[in-house]
Amino acid sequence: MPLKKLILAFAGWGIYCGIVFSVFAQEFPSKSIRLIVPFPAGGGADIIARLYAQKLTELWSQQVIVDNRAGAAGNIGTELAAKAPGDGHTWYLGTMGTLTVNPYLYKKLAFDVKKDFAPLTHLVNVHFVFLAHPSLPVRSVSELVSFAKAHPDQITFSSSGAGGAPHLAGELFIRLAGVKLLHIPYKGSGPSFADLLGGHVSTTFDSIVQALPYIQSHKLRALAVLGASRSALLPQMPTMMEAGIPKYDLTNWFALTVPSTVTKEVIGYSYSSLKKIAQNIELKNKLIGMGAEPVISTPEEFSLFLQSESIKWGKIVQSSAIKAE
Repeated sequence: MPLKKLILAFAGWGIYCGIVFSVFAQEFPSKSIRLIVPFPAGGGADIIARLYAQKLTELWSQQVIVDNRAGAAGNIGTELAAKAPGDGHTWYLGTMGTLTVNPYLYKKLAFDVKKDFAPLTHLVNVHFVFLAHPSLPVRSVSELVSFAKAHPDQITFSSSGAGGAPHLAGELFIRLAGVKLLHIPYKGSGPSFADLLGGHVSTTFDSIVQALPYIQSHKLRALAVLGASRSALLPQMPTMMEAGIPKYDLTNWFALTVPSTVTKEVIGYSYSSLKKIAQNIELKNKLIGMGAEPVISTPEEFSLFLQSESIKWGKIVQSSAIKAE
């Protein structure tokens, strides 16, 4: 085919695709979007879900409604999302725990993460911090390790539930620091923080998103950040590795998926909308200000990331004493 005709053919195809996409964009979403968050209101996942829901609502002129379905370490909400209709109007905010850890912790799940969900995007990385109640007589990780060894099983750590990132963070600390801590699981980060603030538990490992106001008001004491590098929000706070725990590196993440029966057209349009609002300066500043790092990836990129994370945490769960409680 002559070059001129080839160019015209591609141009015609581009116009055709543009028309189809435009028509499709007018048809979707045709009603409100239900965004299932498998944790209670008030936690880091809920806060971030609501920020994106607000921006999507403004962009689409259709309500994006956050639906908190907590329980069973996120499995209740995950099952609900997995069995949702495939029209694209139900989204699911998953985490490192619900999408890559729970399938190894729970032998009998009513869903299959790999088969029942289609990746939409890796949304944000959430940096964690090691927190202690001020009544605990320690001011550093090394002091806590010494205290824990002198008082085995007397230090408790709360989490959002068995298998969630806070639980894994605590178990990783126990393994690498060689100490004994008693795990107290809750149904979400909200109630976990409430009991830590009340002094009913000694410590927790959770997101800076939720912890920062309590650190700044001195209601909770920060001991270390959990990632490989320091946080811009807590620049004076050492990493776990700097605090004397070699090889300790954990960063939680949140992502969006839809039922696997959703069409590629809906997935593509949804991703393009998320990519557009991710450029919003107000949203970016709010996320960064809470310690969350925006990471918008294509569905294909997120699929590969999900596979690697599943392999990584599967090995850790299977080689350790981490169990569903």
